[in-house]
Amino acid sequence: MKESPLFAKSYDFIRWLIPQTVKFPRNQRFVVTERLQTTAMDFMECLYQATDKTQQTNALKQADIKLKQLRFYLRLSHDLTLLDTRRFEHASLLLEEVGRLLGGWCKSTV
Repeated sequence: MKESPLFAKSYDFIRWLIPQTVKFPRNQRFVVTERLQTTAMDFMECLYQATDKTQQTNALKQADIKLKQLRFYLRLSHDLTLLDTRRFEHASLLLEEVGRLLGGWCKSTV
């Protein structure tokens, strides 16, 4: 079975994110690192919940909120110089693509 591009790209983002955040300074690990990792995992869980037709609308709305939170935490990480510009741009491009795919799914369910 072939996995949806949205699920694949989201998984790729999480797989990229975790090694990046463990490099953050120790004093940020329980603040920014934990928020980024938890929000990314919550986002993925929302996508899986959205595969259930009875939960789809609410789960997609929650996924959109989680995506906005991820963008915020990444921007904050960059502003605090926890992520350099190259890594921030890479993460932003990944999330931009995930956002387009999520938006397409949301529009197709209306």
